[in-house]
Amino acid sequence: MIAALPMYDRPEIRAVTDRYWQLIRAALARRSIDAPASLRRGDAELMPQWTDPDLLLSQTCGFPFRAKLHDKVTLIGTPDFGVEGCAPGYYRSVLIARRDDPRGTLAAFDGTPVAYNDALSQSGWAAPQNHAAKLGLTFPAGVQTGSHAASLAAVATGHADLAALDAVTWSLLSEYDPKAASVHVIAMTDPTPGLPYITARGRDSAPVFDAIAESIAQLDPSERAALRLNGIVYIPAETYLAVPTPPAPVVFATEK
Repeated sequence: MIAALPMYDRPEIRAVTDRYWQLIRAALARRSIDAPASLRRGDAELMPQWTDPDLLLSQTCGFPFRAKLHDKVTLIGTPDFGVEGCAPGYYRSVLIARRDDPRGTLAAFDGTPVAYNDALSQSGWAAPQNHAAKLGLTFPAGVQTGSHAASLAAVATGHADLAALDAVTWSLLSEYDPKAASVHVIAMTDPTPGLPYITARGRDSAPVFDAIAESIAQLDPSERAALRLNGIVYIPAETYLAVPTPPAPVVFATEK
């Protein structure tokens, strides 16, 4: 069986992430559900993991869930990271620029290419595009970076002027990545449903949800703070499917 928590698995908090998994594993065992001894890491592509019939637990993004996964997996629930200005289980993107960029408002960046981690990312691509459309602005595709950390680096080093990052990732990068000091947040997008936990299609998700909720409650406050984790909620699949999907980016370049 496969268990993974790939979305916020930074090295600096890996020990806490592993403890979180061990609590989940023990809670699953109390419900007579076998689970892997350790989390799976290192998959270069996550789609095969997400669609594997042996999947017990993983975390995906709202965009791939609505575009490719909703009818191929079972939704467990959505972790609540307590993102400021968002309902439980929701999150948003922060739009960042260099601190020395003289443009002080998002409108001043109209027409500026936006660096994005992946074309199937809600926070890196869909959210800024939907936000721009709402405001009557355009942010064409800039460099495709491969990760939010790389998008931060692209802006910090002058390879891009604008990027959109998941607010939870931004919180982690602000603490652990020195390049975060070279940029600042110039705008935030509207909240959308956060990154859901999923299991294989046909698997009963209720005991997994309960095991996760129990495990979060067992973390001490410092561990929950390190993981930015408040709890878990259920957001219906229909709510994810209702989020607008913007046109795919016209690929400009890939940041190395």
